[in-house]
Amino acid sequence: MIRIRANKASLFYLVFVMYSYTTGGPYGLEAQVSTAGPGMALVYFLVVPLFWCIPMSLVAAELTSAMPVEGGFYRWVRAAFGDFWGFLAGWWNWSAGFLLCSAYAVLFSDYLSFYFPKIAGWKHYGTSLLLVASIAYLNIRGIRVVGKLATVLEVFALSPVLVLCIVSISKLRHNPFSPFLPSNQPPFQVFGVGLALALWAYSGYEQLSNVAEEVENPQRNYPLALAWVVPLSMATYFLPTFLSLAVLDNWQEWKTGYFAIVARLIGGPWLGDWLAIAAAITTVAVLNSTMLTSTRMPFAMADDGYLPRSLTLLHARFGTPWVAILFSALIYGLFAWQTLTELISVYIWLRIGTSVLTFLAAWQLRRKMPQLARPFQIPWGRKGLALVVGAPLLMSGIALLGSDRYGVRWGPLALLLGPIAFFIFRRGPAAN
Repeated sequence: MIRIRANKASLFYLVFVMYSYTTGGPYGLEAQVSTAGPGMALVYFLVVPLFWCIPMSLVAAELTSAMPVEGGFYRWVRAAFGDFWGFLAGWWNWSAGFLLCSAYAVLFSDYLSFYFPKIAGWKHYGTSLLLVASIAYLNIRGIRVVGKLATVLEVFALSPVLVLCIVSISKLRHNPFSPFLPSNQPPFQVFGVGLALALWAYSGYEQLSNVAEEVENPQRNYPLALAWVVPLSMATYFLPTFLSLAVLDNWQEWKTGYFAIVARLIGGPWLGDWLAIAAAITTVAVLNSTMLTSTRMPFAMADDGYLPRSLTLLHARFGTPWVAILFSALIYGLFAWQTLTELISVYIWLRIGTSVLTFLAAWQLRRKMPQLARPFQIPWGRKGLALVVGAPLLMSGIALLGSDRYGVRWGPLALLLGPIAFFIFRRGPAAN
């Protein structure tokens, strides 16, 4: 097995990289308020973690402490269910990374176009490509560079959100939970679409397992990072939304990028401009962390013989899989011409597919490898494990049933490409 030789990240930088990947800030979820209704959106922010990201965090903490290997959940699923299902976990995750990184590049250009309307057409696409190329270069420099950048960007991005919350406290006037649901849409459709957005918001807590070998003492630091990031993510989504709705009571007007307008209405032009800049910066931070996690997947799969061996080549100076990073960045650029909504609609199918396999792997490895040392273990024995695995599976089914038309059309096709790719690449070089 080839090991990445990049400088390792401490717990401090791991927390910021993980937060940057999973959350980044409250930006991009404003449309959930008008889609699902303010009451339902706020409930999602509080309840979904109990059935989704907290179970995933517990699974990731247990398996990372037991098997801290590059490729993380791909290799967990492979150990639990064999080559075929392991390949699907890796392929679906890599494919999801194509869509997610492209989505953040598009979102960055969207934010810039608010202030520079001339950034449209080919200029919009060119801006997205330039951002992808810049972040790819930083990722080649290694996880410590990525972690330092994530720290600086997140501190800047969260500062205006904190100010917004403080300014809002003295202006509360309305019930932020009213109305609970929009009155002009079918309840189940509202429930399903809103849930899909919430699952997207709270996804990715297993992703940093991909870089376990690039983290100092991952058996200890990964569970600790999760313990910090999960409650911080919940507060990031819930508090500014709750307080802003309690001040303005204008939930029908909320759409992607609306927090900048909220800040302007509550705190004045200076706060609105500050938050708009922070929102654009956040997309850079999230893209930075997402590229780090997603590009380690093709490296691990190539190391096991499922993808071309060239993807395992390490940079002579930085010790990072530079070919895998550049190849992935090229595909991100190709997808960056699509809209944000289209990218996320298909992404959620791939993310759920990967997450379901990861949850099931935790159950299977308890049965298959009971003797495996687990410095961190999901609490409450078999009942705790059943709850941690069962609740997310139920949530996944409901979210897929409530998908929008674009997701229903292209999501299953994206999943089907996984088995096709397996039968194409399984004749490659034998795994080490």
